[in-house]
Amino acid sequence: MTDEFDPDFDPDAREAADAVYAGLLGRVGEAAPEPRLGATRRAVELLGDPHRSAPVIHLTGTNGKTSTSRIVESLLRADGLRTGLLTSPHLERFTERILIDGEPIADADVARIWDEIEPIVSLVDDELVAAGEARLTFFEALTVLAFACFADAPVDVMVLEVGMGGEWDSTNVADGQVAVFSPIALDHERRLGGTVEQIARTKSGIVKPGADVVTAFQQPAVLEVLREAAARADGTFEVEGGGFAVIDSRVAVGGQLVSVRGLAGDYRDLALPLFGRHQAENAAVAIAAVESFLGVARIPDDVVQAGLAAVTSPGRLQRVAADPTLIVDAAHNPHGAASLAAALEEYFDFTELVIVLGILADKDAEGIARALEPTGATFVVTRSSSDRAVEVGELAARIASVVGPERVTSADRLEDALEDARDWASDAPGRGVVATGSVTLVGEVVAFARDRRWSGE
Repeated sequence: MTDEFDPDFDPDAREAADAVYAGLLGRVGEAAPEPRLGATRRAVELLGDPHRSAPVIHLTGTNGKTSTSRIVESLLRADGLRTGLLTSPHLERFTERILIDGEPIADADVARIWDEIEPIVSLVDDELVAAGEARLTFFEALTVLAFACFADAPVDVMVLEVGMGGEWDSTNVADGQVAVFSPIALDHERRLGGTVEQIARTKSGIVKPGADVVTAFQQPAVLEVLREAAARADGTFEVEGGGFAVIDSRVAVGGQLVSVRGLAGDYRDLALPLFGRHQAENAAVAIAAVESFLGVARIPDDVVQAGLAAVTSPGRLQRVAADPTLIVDAAHNPHGAASLAAALEEYFDFTELVIVLGILADKDAEGIARALEPTGATFVVTRSSSDRAVEVGELAARIASVVGPERVTSADRLEDALEDARDWASDAPGRGVVATGSVTLVGEVVAFARDRRWSGE
């Protein structure tokens, strides 16, 4: 349902919430985080420590951390807990980042809470500038806002997804009772380091004294870093394939049926409305994380069934249009693109495929193209509205250098790229369209498809 048809829609509250976002956008953006915790810590201390108002499950990784966070939250909510979930980035509106009981924070609430905390945020800004430092960044201020929203609700548990890295990410002012790691691979190398070991070391900073560490299967070098972090913190350490695992994953209508060996027992034939073997693995990690949070206790079967059945992961192998089918996926690095390619082969029966592709400037475009090349797809190269998007001509040449120029066309406008791809797909049965390459592009495609009612709903 679009806002104009929602009887509870309040245009004044929407305007106030949008003003909050506009103010946040005036700060240093997420692509250039400050490697510090002191600024965020100062703000939350002045606000009375809202980050300590509920226990925390803290998640980091390179791929799958948003989906895993959402599965963790859904399981906890199915168990009767009131949840607060912080994820990033958003697809369409920034309120998607702060969820209370599975729903985006209400416009009126986020505007009210920002008005309450803004004097403290301004005070910290002034202190930082006086000390010769940059004022609170977009993500630092957003994190402070999220903690305030969770304390205001109040929630029983916070599920926090790291913005970037871990050690100096602003969410790390909180102490996670459980530290969760999705697969770690190369990404954000200029910020986090040029090897997976360096990246893992930065991410392992979320492991706090006595924390339970739960990790997806990792490269050996990454596992060693995480194991050492858990040992230093005198915490427990559980890894996928050891203490827990996916027993089985089968394609089903609307997703898959999964069976998982958890830390405290087996869970069989669970309906998971997400596509891709990697989502089954994310579910296994999430189940183990929740078991750890509950004291390594078995989760009741009805809770697991309800929690998984209710999971959504917008922008991840999400079907947004029919006749012809258009799928969006937020893969933005080679590891994510490889998972997308595998899922397309296993879960969909397209005879031919076209990929609408737009990538941001700090990403491995050639690596993404190599991961997608085995799909046999042709590519329509375009760009999102982000000022970080690679220019179309440059990106088209880079993709053509990998897959061959005969498989690449381009369109300067995303709308034209989508129309061209859908026109091609409509010309023969079995054809499909996938839009991928960045979260910003996926968010714009979702909005574009909804506005044109391409889903048929």
